[in-house]
Amino acid sequence: MTEPALSPAERFAKARQKSTSPEIQEFANLLKFPMDPFQEQACAALAKGRGVLVAAPTGAGKTIVGEFAIHLALAKTQKVFYTTPIKALSNQKFAELSKRYGPERVGLLTGDTNQNSDAQIVVMTTEVLRNMIYANSNSLISLGYVVMDEVHYLADRFRGAVWEEVILHLPKDVKIVSLSATVSNAEEFGAWLDEVRGDTEIIVSEIRPVPLNQHVLFNDELMELFDETSKDPKVNPELAQMHATKMRTPVNKPHRGRRNDFGNPRNAQKQIHRISKPEIVDILEDEDLLPAIFFVFSRAGCEAGVKACQSSNIRLTTTEEKQEIRRLVEEKCYNIPDEDLSTLGYFEWLSGLERGVAAHHAGMLPAFKEVVEELFLRKLVKVVFATETLALGINMPARTVVLERLDKFNGESRVNLTPGEYTQLTGRAGRRGIDTQGHSVIQWGANLDPNSVAGLASKRTYPLVSPFRPTYNMSVNLLEAFGRERAREVLETSFAQFQADRSVVGLAKGIREKQASLEGYEKAMECHQGNFVEYAKFRREITDIERALAASRVRSERGKDLRQSKGRHLQEQRLNQLKRDVRSHPCHSCSEREAHARWGERWFKLSRELDSVIDQIEGRTNQVAKTFDKICDMLTDLNYIHIADGDYEVLEVGKTLSRIYGERDLLVSECLRGGVWEKLDAASLAAMAAALVYEARRDEEWEPRLPKGDFAEVMQNTSDIWYDLEELARSHKLGQTPPLDLSLTLPIFRWANGAKLDSVLDSADLLAGDFIRWTKQIIDLLDQIAQVAGPELSATAKAATDKVKRGIVAYSYYG
Repeated sequence: MTEPALSPAERFAKARQKSTSPEIQEFANLLKFPMDPFQEQACAALAKGRGVLVAAPTGAGKTIVGEFAIHLALAKTQKVFYTTPIKALSNQKFAELSKRYGPERVGLLTGDTNQNSDAQIVVMTTEVLRNMIYANSNSLISLGYVVMDEVHYLADRFRGAVWEEVILHLPKDVKIVSLSATVSNAEEFGAWLDEVRGDTEIIVSEIRPVPLNQHVLFNDELMELFDETSKDPKVNPELAQMHATKMRTPVNKPHRGRRNDFGNPRNAQKQIHRISKPEIVDILEDEDLLPAIFFVFSRAGCEAGVKACQSSNIRLTTTEEKQEIRRLVEEKCYNIPDEDLSTLGYFEWLSGLERGVAAHHAGMLPAFKEVVEELFLRKLVKVVFATETLALGINMPARTVVLERLDKFNGESRVNLTPGEYTQLTGRAGRRGIDTQGHSVIQWGANLDPNSVAGLASKRTYPLVSPFRPTYNMSVNLLEAFGRERAREVLETSFAQFQADRSVVGLAKGIREKQASLEGYEKAMECHQGNFVEYAKFRREITDIERALAASRVRSERGKDLRQSKGRHLQEQRLNQLKRDVRSHPCHSCSEREAHARWGERWFKLSRELDSVIDQIEGRTNQVAKTFDKICDMLTDLNYIHIADGDYEVLEVGKTLSRIYGERDLLVSECLRGGVWEKLDAASLAAMAAALVYEARRDEEWEPRLPKGDFAEVMQNTSDIWYDLEELARSHKLGQTPPLDLSLTLPIFRWANGAKLDSVLDSADLLAGDFIRWTKQIIDLLDQIAQVAGPELSATAKAATDKVKRGIVAYSYYG
């Protein structure tokens, strides 16, 4: 009996199944969904013993590749580390993997949590792995794979260097699985990985597993952003026409005596009715577009959205759902001290949850955020008003994402969203296995041109640019592990240097082109009477000095250049000499002098451009290693290292520095070395740690008060050391650090001495989530001090940790 003919799709599936390795087939059988082509390609590369870089949109299923690496490690009885950029992601992944493989096989290391650290699968933050590598930890023995989730964090200005350190220093036989958002230079990043790690396959997918349908909410009408009848992405002509008509609508005349501020189209939005958030929720509910995440670019806006829904009597839950919400909240928050519930806004928060509405931002208590995430995943909370931090990796997809505007305040001014940010935010729309389509909704305003939105929505996302530079701590660790020459070689293989070198190739090509043009200009201005290049230089210098003198005279008239008279006198002397040189030069009497001069101006301008390019090349060539050399010189001056047998030797104080991580590593080390903090009590040391880690979100206009006792004197000594280090760094042409911020010293001092949460939050002008975040960093620094300081200060640091880690801080730390 003949078998029935297979369709093309069935033949393709059968052929693909034959080509799939047994490991992949076994793994695929464990999944809920069939593997996508990019997942199969990445898993096949891993099965062949290669490393991989997978760049794909949010929600595309990149973590499947990481989980296949775990599958391979277990089969080979090797260890596997799963690294994430933030503790919340580590906790989430730990819970997922524990459920799948059993709690006895999975560990968690996040700096403040050490759980089953010898397990075969360990989830950790990237910083923890970096510290393990420098400490040459035994945990690295039999390590087969490292999954680096959200590896595009490498571009983070403050923490990005950690990813490069790990990639550069992991043993070469460890396979790295790099999982990234869709970056526009994935191929460049992959080429670097291939160079420094060996055989690495680059897999880029720009296909969303759940297609995105993009809408504009025009007043109360939900319209398509793109023309569905067009094959190419074109703006919906009806939407474009409505926008143009609205912008041409004449403004109403103001009432007598009222100032008219509607004088141009930019102000037309002031008379446009923007419907409220509760009205948008009603529209989304009617259109079956819930659950939804509203991205609001301020914490106050998130809280205001919840309050508006409560005031409008929005109710999105059934009686049974309300009861389930209350049960989960009480289970998760039972051990928060009763006295703190009101301070934390617990009852208002619970009221919103029971209606199916919540906020999510960094100022919230971590436990509150985790409850919101869990309730949203369980489909009990239907609407979340969130800041953009929610888009950074937390597994919390929605059917719909709403953007009320396409610009945000960056701390200094309003800036437009980048294509990358837009992609990251809208990437939350569409739940795989639940939704056939995800939806984005942008609220229309006069400053929102549909064509601009369409351009933003259709661009490939942001480039990955490395901010990597050596630090004092990194430098002593490199010297201790590798010695100077090997350390320089390692730094020269960083992604930052890789990108700089690639840019040098382009600059060098430009040099050759400019040199050819210069030769042509030089030929064109040849003069039979003399050296016209020399003559042209005299004329150019005359022009430059005359401009400088004119600018100096203007500053003098304004009283801003009172000390420059001596400099002006020298310039005037030089100017007079140049004019004499020009008049006596042979080329001055040439009949074609001005024609030659025009070529001379071009030559001179291009010559300056060429000098600038050469300076750029010199600045970029070996730039990372040059910074390392400057740091080594400075550390030599400070006696942290010295030269012995032709190489640097790390001295004992340098070994202390190697165990202090953070932007103020050298300042902390110098203060420990000088015994500056020895007479501080535990609460005062906690306050000092606050000054070392805290950075205000905005400029403080008030003079912060300091703890009583010895603190002011010790703080002055600490600030003096900071100033001396800054001066020394400046002399070595190294980067500067900001002055110590004392805004949090007294609130932390009071908290460590037992003050109540409400009074501390009020005096610190912080929300609970921010307070928790800063106390965790303070505790981290105190832990470092306890590990490296002498016996007395170490005991004080441990006591300070205990005093800070109480109440809601302890609950959030261990919760």
